[in-house]
Amino acid sequence: MATLVQLGGVKLDPQVLKQKEQKLFSILEGLGRVLVAYSGGTDSAYLAWAAARVLGENAIAITADSASLPASHKRDAEEFARTWGLRHEYIQTREFENPNYVANNPDRCFHCKDELFRCMEEVGKARQFDHIIYGVNVDDLGDYRPGQNAARIHKVKAPLVEAGLTKAEIRELSRMAGLATWDRPASACLSSRIPYGTPVTPERIKTVEAGEESVRNLGFRQFRVRYHGDLVRLEIAREELPRALTMEMMDAFSNIFKPLGFHYVTLDVQGYRQGSLNAVLGQQQS
Repeated sequence: MATLVQLGGVKLDPQVLKQKEQKLFSILEGLGRVLVAYSGGTDSAYLAWAAARVLGENAIAITADSASLPASHKRDAEEFARTWGLRHEYIQTREFENPNYVANNPDRCFHCKDELFRCMEEVGKARQFDHIIYGVNVDDLGDYRPGQNAARIHKVKAPLVEAGLTKAEIRELSRMAGLATWDRPASACLSSRIPYGTPVTPERIKTVEAGEESVRNLGFRQFRVRYHGDLVRLEIAREELPRALTMEMMDAFSNIFKPLGFHYVTLDVQGYRQGSLNAVLGQQQS
């Protein structure tokens, strides 16, 4: 009987994991030439690594050159691609030119992914690639994720779902493969920091990004900077909250956010949780 491993409170069977990974490899092998939607997060990095391992030069990891993707994520994506010898390219997306995206209604993510997949389709047709794939996993299927509708419209394939892989399994397989992304904190685009109904603009995005970069430089790992006009709401993981709840750190937060134009700096006592801005929808999203 295989020894179970435990990750995040979930018990995983290494033998089952390897079986699922082999299924993923078989799925990828049957796809021919693929473009991988690659943000550099845990799921897309594992998928890009697997595609490169199976398909070699017939797999290209594609990253959107968009203001909504933090510069730190681009650096991480580039470093991972260099480390593992991935073919990696950027494409320019123009979602901020779409009024439906800027309006920041609950379907904002649809318009973002619709633009990404449309641009990837153009690349695929011009260079004779067979499929576009992206890193949605089994756990994501129960979330509120309008981007999945865009994937269906553009016939984008989800090999991780086809292989039956959950987030915990992807993390463990990534760890077993030696991928540095295995324990990367969950993250979403910068536009997700702005409440629905408040227009997203490159200027607001850059303000959020500057704040998050400074908080990261203080040593915090899992957090979000939530934009509420002249008020900023900082969510920090509960296990990291004790370090945040000191007068010294309060002053540090104030020194970060006041120069960025916020009149009020608040620390959310509930801590970080995925999709807190979706509370108005009664649903949850990363």
